[in-house]
This record gives sequence, C-alpha cells and structure tokens, in this order.
Amino acid sequence: MRHQKSGRKFSRTSSHRVAMFRNMVTSILEHERIYTTIPRAKDLRRWVDWMITLGKRGDLHARRQALDVVKDKAVVYKLFSELGPRYETRPGGYTRITKMGFRHGDAAAMCLIELIVEGARPPVKGRKKKEKAPEETQAGAAAAA
Repeated sequence: MRHQKSGRKFSRTSSHRVAMFRNMVTSILEHERIYTTIPRAKDLRRWVDWMITLGKRGDLHARRQALDVVKDKAVVYKLFSELGPRYETRPGGYTRITKMGFRHGDAAAMCLIELIVEGARPPVKGRKKKEKAPEETQAGAAAAA
C-alpha cells in the first residue's frame, strides 16, 4: 500500500527521476515556461516553488541549496537576482498550468507550465452578466412613473 507516499514514479529509477526534474526546473527557471505532460507539470510545481522560495530567502545557505538542484550557475544567478525579488510579496503559487491538448504520438495530455507574472491575472472563465442598456432603464423608469 502507498499510504502517505507523495509523488509519482513515472516508470523511472529514482536517480533518473531526480535528474529529469532537475533538468526541468533548470529549463523553467531559464525560459520561464515549458511544454510538458500534465502529471510531470503537477509534480514539477513542488520543485519550482521550493527553488523560488530559496530565491526569496537570498542567503548563502539558500544559494548552496539551489546549486545542489540547479547545476547551471547562470540560472541560479537569475533565480536570486530576478525571480526572488519578483515574488518577494507573493506567499506562494508561483506557477500556472494551462492545458494545451493532446500529444500526437501517444495522445498524452499536454500542458504549458509557466511562471506567473506579477500583476497579470488569467482571464476569468464563465458567463458574464448582461448589463442593461441605458435606453431600457430609462424606458422602464418612464413607464413606472
């Protein structure tokens, strides 16, 4: 039984899985968006949120912890100089997953995982309420009077 076991195995050994997520974290921090499958993106969120939290802390120990995961020094520099200060006031939730359809080869559900830009809001889904035209309100008020 898998009680209290978090994360997916993705049919890989643990070393291969860790290497895959290190590469994906490096890519998303470098390019700020990547295209991948939905289960990978959902597991990747934990890694990216952890790295940005380290970037917000900004001390030497956090930098060394980030270098333990992200092997590219330029990306770690970007994490601590740009991304950490960008999300300084945000308490969490630094990524957005947008479903993009299905892959042609095996019909796997694909998505775009990207870093949220501060101040930008995603469009609200759903129906908008119809507002009454000014003519209708005036005609209704005249009929009532």
